[in-house]
Amino acid sequence: MADFTHFNEQGRAHMVDISEKKETERIAIARSSVEVTKEVYENITNQTIKKGDVFAVAQVAGIMAAKKTSDWIPMCHPLQLKGIDISFDWNITDTYEIQIEAFVKTKGSTGVEMEALTAASATALTIYDMCKAIDKGMVIGKTYLLEKKGGKSGDYYRDEMGE
Repeated sequence: MADFTHFNEQGRAHMVDISEKKETERIAIARSSVEVTKEVYENITNQTIKKGDVFAVAQVAGIMAAKKTSDWIPMCHPLQLKGIDISFDWNITDTYEIQIEAFVKTKGSTGVEMEALTAASATALTIYDMCKAIDKGMVIGKTYLLEKKGGKSGDYYRDEMGE
């Protein structure tokens, strides 16, 4: 068990002590997507979804999820986040896809990758919930870390061309 960072000497789970780590600015950006039908697209863009403004509700859900990540993911430290932003973009080809980007920032001793990924995931799930009365066949797409800055392990930038 010595090679595992999240297990104690008895082989039981524990949260890693980060008290000696240097505080730095840390940023993470995650992405997700939801593929919808033309009918769902039209209802969202015309704001005729009966539950309300899909993007407004999903944005708040993503922000709330980022703030509560340590409640969902057992080994995550509770963090004091300094900034969260959720943005949306339509990718319309032969399908209708909502692209979600979650930006999370803090100044602390551990990164915010999980907070960004949780925000993107909760945002996608909320879009599904808001629109499921019209179509239960929506597809939540890949969720992944796009970028991470700060911390001992350095910066990370996903090579989207090499997916």
